[in-house]
Amino acid sequence: MRLLVGLAAGAALFVDSDDARAFDFFGLFGSDESAPAVSRNAISYAVTIEVAGGDGSIKSAVMDASSLYRLRKDAPPDGEALARRAAADFGLLIDALWGAGYYDATVTISLNGASLTIASSDLAAFARAAEAYRNRAPAPIVINVAPGPLFKLRSIGVVNSAGAPFAPEELPPRIVGLKPGDPAAAADLRAAQARLVDYFRSRGRPLAKVQSIAPVVDHAAHTMDVTFTMDLGPVATFGEATMVGPSNFDPAIARSFLYIEPGDPYSPRALADARTSIGQIPAVGGVRITEAGALDAYGRLPYTIDVEDRLPYAFGVSAKYSTTNGPAGQVYWEDRNVFGGAERLRLQADLFYAPPWYVSSRTIQNFSIHDLGGRISASFLKPALWGTRNDLLIDALGERVSTAGAGFIGYEAEDEGGTIALRHRFSPYFSVQAGVQGQTGNATDSLGTVDYTLIGVPVSLVYDDTDNKLDPTRGFRVIASAAGFPSFLGSSLSLAQAKARATAYYSIDPDSRFVLAGRLGLGAMGGPALPDIPANWRFYAGGGGSVRGYAYNSLGPRGPWGAVLGGRSLFEASAELRIKVTDTIGVVPFFDAGNAFTSGFPDFSGRLYEAAGLGLRYFTAIGPIRLDVAFPFQRPAGTAPVAVYVSIGQAF
Repeated sequence: MRLLVGLAAGAALFVDSDDARAFDFFGLFGSDESAPAVSRNAISYAVTIEVAGGDGSIKSAVMDASSLYRLRKDAPPDGEALARRAAADFGLLIDALWGAGYYDATVTISLNGASLTIASSDLAAFARAAEAYRNRAPAPIVINVAPGPLFKLRSIGVVNSAGAPFAPEELPPRIVGLKPGDPAAAADLRAAQARLVDYFRSRGRPLAKVQSIAPVVDHAAHTMDVTFTMDLGPVATFGEATMVGPSNFDPAIARSFLYIEPGDPYSPRALADARTSIGQIPAVGGVRITEAGALDAYGRLPYTIDVEDRLPYAFGVSAKYSTTNGPAGQVYWEDRNVFGGAERLRLQADLFYAPPWYVSSRTIQNFSIHDLGGRISASFLKPALWGTRNDLLIDALGERVSTAGAGFIGYEAEDEGGTIALRHRFSPYFSVQAGVQGQTGNATDSLGTVDYTLIGVPVSLVYDDTDNKLDPTRGFRVIASAAGFPSFLGSSLSLAQAKARATAYYSIDPDSRFVLAGRLGLGAMGGPALPDIPANWRFYAGGGGSVRGYAYNSLGPRGPWGAVLGGRSLFEASAELRIKVTDTIGVVPFFDAGNAFTSGFPDFSGRLYEAAGLGLRYFTAIGPIRLDVAFPFQRPAGTAPVAVYVSIGQAF
């Protein structure tokens, strides 16, 4: 329900402003247009805005700029004060109209025959007209706007401080973003100025600025010629970083997440990565980086990093319901600075539906307390051991889970175990982790029950240079792991497992309104035959993060009674075209394919399950809200003809 309300609010942005006010049930547009009550002590007034030609965008700009309109609920004490308020509007309104590209605009403010213009302002007459309404009725003020013709750009030039134009290889035309015939709107000129500065800063010039903007307006031709003069400043490197804060743990911990060294080439991306990297520390609440306004004696740019502390404790409760997996609830508690060294301890408990492995359908009539599953987990993170780029991670887990009851026969398992590992961070993008893992438990499916103990050495790596975690438009992300559980370490079966997932993102256009996204997942396993591998360690496909259109973990080799057995290998692939229709709405056609196989490596001669669909994205400040509708091409037992997924963030 909340999602539907959010989408409705977003849709209101496309309604004409006057109509939006008429239908503003939630008060988002300040729908109360009534004037203040008449009084002996103040001059109540109402404002009407009339625009020649009826252009709604001009009317909105006037409403935003006019102090008469914005302060209409604050009645002035006398007519003279109201006249001064009206006269002060002219500069604001002309600036707004010029900003929209109307350089011949005229404005008249009238009240019962008394008129003010930018050239003629009889404030006394306007004040007398206003006083005539004291304690009688709201004074009816009319703002008349004659915008005149929209001026267009005739020529756009960008020159350096010596007056020489830039060659196309020095400054691609797309960076300026303006062309002859575009509206000569001041807002567009300011946006071009920002793009110019950003471009040259990204080329290692931190002090680049627009030295001047010289617009020449031809009123007869209704055109403008504009020239930007750039002061590029020198190419520079990074200087020393001054760390301010945090106050509740050693700043050396935060500094270990800074990968910029003095003498490195200056780059805004490096600063953005530093902000993100330091912000990953659970005890950090915010990171602000301020660049110096001048280079130091060595030609380097110093900068300051302000690190804010986060609230030390967090507690949360959540509940959800899935048509395939049933109800679930979660509660957690987190301490983000356990011993004063930015250590994080998180304790979490989950409760969910986990019927016996042989159940293929779920009905409330057959529900039993024994059908509940759960998970208790604890995780501990000690970042920056002794101020280095090494982190200590400890995890413990106990659970009872089941994949049955989602339209197919699956498995159930009970297990407990833990992992202790060290992670080394090479850069903001690349880290490697290695440790020791142990787990013991039992898993039951249509092939029987496997009691097991696994003790081994897992190794993993992460590379991620994407530009956004929830909505990437450029870059690569690779997550790979391998683990061996040999019998000489105490494992009840010698097992080796490897997994990898890679995603890539490519912006077709400079504004990232069209983005190609692809995902590839692989899994392989060596050691025992399939029946001897615990069912919860086998590979499965299907679900919102795998092959959409199919229930979670519903794809893989089938056994007795059509039960899904899982496999010893896995292949998954997805492709999406992410199209941003507006700044808040996007559509995403997609195609997924995948399956699990009995062979130790993916057998591409075997069957692949495929699905296609269409997604809707609603972009918010915290990330896109995702609605995907997927249609499976093949329909094994228990598969519905359509599946719907809702979440925050892109599918991958």
